[in-house]
Amino acid sequence: MQARPREILDTAGAAGAGLLNFLLPMRCLACDERVGSKGSLCARCWREMPFIEKPWCQRLGTPFAYDVGEETWSPAAIASPPAFDRLRTVTHYDGPARSLVLALKFSRRRELALAMGRWMSRAGNEFLDKDCLVVPVPLHRYRLWTRRFNQAADLAKVVASHCGGRFEPELLKRTRRTRQQVGLSANDRQQNVRSAFTVSRKGVEMVQGRHVVLIDDVLTTGATVTACSKTLLSGGAASVDVLTFSYADPSKGAADDWLNA
Repeated sequence: MQARPREILDTAGAAGAGLLNFLLPMRCLACDERVGSKGSLCARCWREMPFIEKPWCQRLGTPFAYDVGEETWSPAAIASPPAFDRLRTVTHYDGPARSLVLALKFSRRRELALAMGRWMSRAGNEFLDKDCLVVPVPLHRYRLWTRRFNQAADLAKVVASHCGGRFEPELLKRTRRTRQQVGLSANDRQQNVRSAFTVSRKGVEMVQGRHVVLIDDVLTTGATVTACSKTLLSGGAASVDVLTFSYADPSKGAADDWLNA
């Protein structure tokens, strides 16, 4: 039986893909180990990925040692309720997660945003939908010019594509070039980013009465996302939820010198 042209093309394509995989084998996102599928982790990195899982605080997303109920707030959320409604994070800033964040931000491995954004979409599925505005934490124009890209915007674009929400990278602006947050106390961090953000002229009408999901790569004390949330709410947003890839607990010395740079 003579093969059809389509079958011939499919066979040739599969053979070509096999040859390419042999010559350029697929590698783990976080290390150099070979993997069987593109955009995945090897078995070791998957085991070591410090995913944050339920049970967690309903507001801050911080994990509990044991299940205390779906709607429970942590002592920190009760003592000082955040400006945003909910915060969800994929991982602790450690192990392979730390490697991914560093590679995306400083090695300019922007392709990593595809997998990282996919994980973020799963972590934030309770508040992500087609009606939300997906907004990255912005860089000051000078820092954007020197870095050439905003890693938060790359992640936000992927998240929006997964949930069907509206990606709006220009809605929020950083109007003041702030000091690096590293080495500052929690209070100083808040002062540092106070009045540093504004809703763009284009975004003023767009944000009215809308649910906004704010995206960043790493959370430390929360000063930056709090300042952004307050700006969005004062600008007319109905609600703000926060979604980040990783959480670096400053009390455990997890933050590097570049965090929130």
